[in-house]
Amino acid sequence: MSLTVSFKGGTKFDIVSGRHRIVTDQPIEDGGTDGGMSPVELFAGSLAGCVGYFVARYCARHDIPSDGLTIETDWSMAEQPHRVGSVGMRLHLPATLTPTQQERLLKVAHGCTVHQSLAVPPKVAITLLTTGQP
Repeated sequence: MSLTVSFKGGTKFDIVSGRHRIVTDQPIEDGGTDGGMSPVELFAGSLAGCVGYFVARYCARHDIPSDGLTIETDWSMAEQPHRVGSVGMRLHLPATLTPTQQERLLKVAHGCTVHQSLAVPPKVAITLLTTGQP
């Protein structure tokens, strides 16, 4: 699996994966033009989107209505190193669940691929390729 990120000037980047394209930018107060979500917003959105996918699939398997499912997400930053320090999500599901269903649904939500990739972090390798002469 792969995707490509291309610098578009200023603080903008295009992320392209197959037929899909996302623009990232920085907020105006950080020197950007606010032309897209920041990478941190995209990170939090990716986590919430993954949780939503797992929750919706669980609901479909167990005949639980999920129309209107929303996930409010917030995060706070931490330092040393500078990073997202915590993420909070509030799942709004327009259904009545038993305590057992609630417990199982939350277990499924915590099992989403992005969440598990944070719980057991992947190895990240960064290689520099240049075309110019030293």
